[in-house]
Amino acid sequence: MKIDDALKIFAERHSTRSFQSKPVPRETLEIIVDAGRLAATARNEQPWEFVVVTEAGRRRQIADTTEYGKFIAQAPACIAVFCRQTKYYLEDGSAATQNILVAAAALGVQSCWVAGDKKVYTADISRMLNVTDGYNLVSLIALGYESSPAPRVPKRKLEEVLHWEKFAR
Repeated sequence: MKIDDALKIFAERHSTRSFQSKPVPRETLEIIVDAGRLAATARNEQPWEFVVVTEAGRRRQIADTTEYGKFIAQAPACIAVFCRQTKYYLEDGSAATQNILVAAAALGVQSCWVAGDKKVYTADISRMLNVTDGYNLVSLIALGYESSPAPRVPKRKLEEVLHWEKFAR
């Protein structure tokens, strides 16, 4: 892969909240989770665990529990990213989540990241998914094939966000 290929995936990846009912193949989901497993991690802790939910009833339960993730019910798959309570669990889990989002896009699967950490529903979702104590929900990721194109909001230009040597406005 060339840098241009990677940058194209980053540029084209977007959040999708409207999905076809077409299932995401198990092999594709395994590749996507494997990308999460390969994420950067502080002190090589690798605190993550990934729960893939494809069963419609359980996805509906998750969706009903969240504030802004109601669309999880119609997504053919959802990955819940949990991390052991380590010093840098949020950074590690976020890195794994980002890898999952990019890997999904590279495979033609659309996604949307739904916040987990510090949300009131984290304990409910942990119980729902039978997660043992000592793990924090970092994110929920809806996955599937886009049913209708999502509105695209342009990213800020490089010149607007890049600073050399010190922050300057």
